Amino acid sequence: MKQETINEILKFRDDRDWKQFHNPKDLAISISLEAAELLEIFQWSGQDITCVDKKDKVAEELADVVIYSVLMADAYGLDLDEIVQKKMELNGSKYPVDKAKGNSEKYSNL
Repeated sequence: MKQETINEILKFRDDRDWKQFHNPKDLAISISLEAAELLEIFQWSGQDITCVDKKDKVAEELADVVIYSVLMADAYGLDLDEIVQKKMELNGSKYPVDKAKGNSEKYSNL
């Protein structure tokens, strides 16, 4: 994500003086709630596992998850690029290509 976008999210919050409400507990709850709203799009979709006709709604709910995630990172002083890169390194060691390619098993079962 571009720093410009992160700054816009933080400015939006700060212009409204909402930082006072954005403690880690409430941000974690908000991330979970927005993720549930994303999941709700797929509820009762049967064999339609992509819900392409609902792409706009998927984008809206995913944006909410990302926005709250940016706010959570800010609350902890975390650099999103840094934490994602560290997690990708960890995932790479848990899921080496030679064992994980084409396999949906959890790393402990590889």
